[in-house]
Amino acid sequence: MSHRNARTTFSGRLLIVQRHQAGWPQAHIAAAMGISRKCVRTWLGRYATEGEAGLHDRSSRPHRSPRRTSAEVEQRILALRHGQRRGPDWIGAELAVPTRTVSRVLARHQVPRLTALDPITGQILRASKATAIRYERERPGELVHMDIKKIGRIPDGGGWRAHGRALQEATRDRSIRIGFDYVHSLVDDHSRLAYSEILPDEKGPTCAEFLTRAISYFAEQGITSIERLMTDNAWAYRWSLREVCARHGIRQKFIKPHCPWQNGKVERLNRTLQTEWAYRQAFTSNTERTAALAPWLEYYNTRRRHSALGGCPPISRLSPT
Repeated sequence: MSHRNARTTFSGRLLIVQRHQAGWPQAHIAAAMGISRKCVRTWLGRYATEGEAGLHDRSSRPHRSPRRTSAEVEQRILALRHGQRRGPDWIGAELAVPTRTVSRVLARHQVPRLTALDPITGQILRASKATAIRYERERPGELVHMDIKKIGRIPDGGGWRAHGRALQEATRDRSIRIGFDYVHSLVDDHSRLAYSEILPDEKGPTCAEFLTRAISYFAEQGITSIERLMTDNAWAYRWSLREVCARHGIRQKFIKPHCPWQNGKVERLNRTLQTEWAYRQAFTSNTERTAALAPWLEYYNTRRRHSALGGCPPISRLSPT
């Protein structure tokens, strides 16, 4: 298909040739078709040297690209994207390649965007939900987000990720209930500083005690005052956090029902927890995975590059303590 500004198509170019063969002067052909004489000469010349095949569209790609990214670098970019499932910002910083170059390489090889992929399996999703309204508070502590992520516990010896689904189903004792862990998380809107704990349930007293410890952790990192707390409409959040919030002068805010993307910053942390901590490797026990959470959070807050922060970790937006 011709580009949108082209005055001729393959059929129009063939008509130029046919009219010229019928004895039309080139000037008359140009006037009749509303194109320049040079354009007529060009297509007649191509037909003379290449025949009818010369009338088809050609790629506008240059014959030589001496400054194009080498094939070796392209393969390293594709390998990192496939193995780590990270964006151009992260890949560019790892390979010392401009972010725009990484984006072009991925587009050239028709690699889907991360938003179109399942975060666990890497497979393409049919649809994804995103919001066009983005915001960020001006200072740390102005707004924090709180949520809970429920994940299945790992049986001793490892689960299906370690041994495969077939073997796991064949040896599983269904009379033994494995249960779930509840990962409680608090995220600062401005700095993205995060604090998480694995707790046995999501009841009101448990949530209130977690919030108290999270406030203390934020204070140790320099966020001495929290003004607003945003959560979903769970019963434990609506009624069990009132006393803690009143004691610390925190105003509670609730998202619209059935709109979890309004609490998107902590929801995004939940996804990062899944892909980079909970399901990053095959743990052999639930205790082993639990022990790996604190070191990962330290890495997340102090060293992991965050695309929303210009490639800097959350600690970079806090005053030294």
